[in-house]
Order: sequence, then C-alpha cells, then structure tokens
Amino acid sequence: MASSKQSKRSTVNEELGVKLLQSVREMKARNFARVTEVAPNEVALARQGTGMSQAEFAAALSISKRTLQEWEQGRRSPSGAAQALIRIASKHPKVVRDALA
Repeated sequence: MASSKQSKRSTVNEELGVKLLQSVREMKARNFARVTEVAPNEVALARQGTGMSQAEFAAALSISKRTLQEWEQGRRSPSGAAQALIRIASKHPKVVRDALA
C-alpha cells in the first residue's frame, strides 16, 4: 500500500515539475497566456495632461495622494466639486500647473 501512495505522489510531483518547466520556457519566450491592458480613466488622463506627478496633482487639488490613487484606480469616485476641478484640469492643464507656481 505504501509504495502505491508513494508512486502516485511521485507521478503527481513529476507532472507538476513538467508543467512548471513548461511555464518557465513560455515566460522566457515571452509567450504569455494573457495580457491585461488598463485604459486610464478621466482622472488619470487629466493628471497626465498636466504633466504632474500624483503628489503634485493631489496638492493642486488639495487632496491626499492616496485619495488621488483611489480615484485613478477606480476604487473611489471624486465628489461633485472634485469632478468639476478634474474637468477644468482636463480642459486647461496650464491652470493647474500655474496653481502650484
């Protein structure tokens, strides 16, 4: 009985080893099974349009950097007033840059 369990275990380990080696070969060949592309949302586009870092843009909007990150990652949404500021930043990025000068 013990040898039967042991042989099953070694077979499973060998199969896993083969699968892992195959995965490593695919990674080295840059043959990925899936590629995830994330389109930036309105907040990220507004910030990128100003050419500012997250810290600079957050300071210009008088919010924390973490709040900005939450907005950019879609985990939270800006309030009405913040949405208005973001629309202004999208249409007039120089105004936001000048606000920090």
